[in-house]
Amino acid sequence: MHTKVEAEPLKEEMSGAEIFIQALKNEKVELLFGYPGGAVLPIYDALYKMPIKHVLARHEQGAIHAAEGYARVSGKPGVVIATSGPGATNLVTGITDAMMDSLPLVIFTGQVARGVIGTDAFQEADVVGITMPITKHNFQVRQISDLPRIVKEAFYIATTGRPGPVLVDIPKDISAEVMSPNFELEVDLPGYQPTLSPNVLQIKRLLEAVKNAKRPVVLAGAGVLHAKASEQLLAFVEQNNLPVVNTLLGLGTFPAEHPLNLGMGGMHGTYAANMAMYECDLLISIGARFDDRLTGNLKHFAPKATVAHIDVDPAEIGKNVTTQIPIVADAKEALTKLNEECDAKPNISEWLAHLTTYKEQYPLWYNNCEKEISPQHLIELVHECTAGNAIVTTDVGQHQMWAAQYYRFNAPNRWVTSGGLGTMGFGFPAAIGAQLADREANVVALVGDGGFQMTLQEMSLLTELDLPVKIVIVNNNALGMVRQWQETFYEQRYSQSIMQHQPDFVKLAESYGIRGIQVTSEEQAKEVLQETLNKREPILIDCRVSRMENVYPMIAPGKGLHEMIGVKR
Repeated sequence: MHTKVEAEPLKEEMSGAEIFIQALKNEKVELLFGYPGGAVLPIYDALYKMPIKHVLARHEQGAIHAAEGYARVSGKPGVVIATSGPGATNLVTGITDAMMDSLPLVIFTGQVARGVIGTDAFQEADVVGITMPITKHNFQVRQISDLPRIVKEAFYIATTGRPGPVLVDIPKDISAEVMSPNFELEVDLPGYQPTLSPNVLQIKRLLEAVKNAKRPVVLAGAGVLHAKASEQLLAFVEQNNLPVVNTLLGLGTFPAEHPLNLGMGGMHGTYAANMAMYECDLLISIGARFDDRLTGNLKHFAPKATVAHIDVDPAEIGKNVTTQIPIVADAKEALTKLNEECDAKPNISEWLAHLTTYKEQYPLWYNNCEKEISPQHLIELVHECTAGNAIVTTDVGQHQMWAAQYYRFNAPNRWVTSGGLGTMGFGFPAAIGAQLADREANVVALVGDGGFQMTLQEMSLLTELDLPVKIVIVNNNALGMVRQWQETFYEQRYSQSIMQHQPDFVKLAESYGIRGIQVTSEEQAKEVLQETLNKREPILIDCRVSRMENVYPMIAPGKGLHEMIGVKR
């Protein structure tokens, strides 16, 4: 999928569509995710004549989630093309998902011709208005001469500072116009100047706080991944002997099996991680935005702590949690400076021993099922059979939390999930994008039976593109997290959360030309996973797990980090 097309001499005059394709090539775009339609036909015609590899998803939502997976694993922007009207509106969920999880996407939508914009023309939708709150920035091209500049600016904005989705709306008549383009452009955006280098005085303040702390803890979020700063984080933590908590999206920033790692914090985090944040006297947040699933009741979040917050987005600092030591900077640059300036580490042996006791006395736990597969054990088996080296993608729900708890990520960019928006249907197409980003990787899509049915049509791409993605369905015949909440908070009134009828997933896989296997016991699960997960072919494994199993520990809505339920004592 990454073979390069030989460059041809540029024509003196080019159509808007040709200018657009050339502008993508100038940005070194290797792969497009898209779906054609009337308003983008000139662009697809130009793509036929000036090829860039294109992935024809079976639904626009599949295209944009695949682009998210590609962006997460490759670090490059995911590029998406869709037509006007329904094509554009089918992207809205993925755009919002990318916005909340800070993924660099550049999305191009066709639009009706300029002369009929605002007349409710066929397949017209105000995509600029619709997406304004869910994009980092968006454009509508009004003059063909602006097209090269806008494309260049879109990629620059999407990939600098805090990454995010940028949308460009292109009216069909602009695609058909002809002009002599100028590609010799420099980005000039005076109002957009991300701060990357930290304030040295604030760095010194933080190091002084670290030196004097008795109960410090580092909270590592996805900003560490975006900044490619895992090595610098490891150096900072080991230099100062600091315990580490990960956010859901920060898993893999710091090795899960490192003795200083306390695990994931938040609603379904470990007891040690949550109590560390509750009891600490210094909380150092790096690239995390303090969302409600992490903090619980803010009144009880790090109540005794001085809070230091390193973030490239100044809007996040102080937004949810009062911050005493704000550092606006790229995480890599800030950590590099911290490592350079550090001259003494804190004496926190008692604190570390205290946290080790929490880890030993209150570990994650589950009960083995006698007749069905324990979903937690299923995740442990996936980890064992892939040697912990797979790229794992998930939808949202119980299986997502079990994967976060029991698949121990020791390296960055191996964990691809929907965090802020919690999007069902994300996991499988994201796995396709992840596999396209890293052809040699072992990619496992851990999906629920509910979420998988939202985007399973993308199975066509596995055979079409020869992608050896493994689909492991954690099948409890229910909308598991909905059912769990109904059990816990709604007196077991299981309103529309139990699946009364399911497809035969094995036959469904076979209809797409993919091998399918159903497993119903833990012994069978181990045998099948060992035999399949490292093969270089797409395989679907339908694992029948216990319907009534719950995710624990759990923090109920409105409760603090110290008020977990389902803790093993």
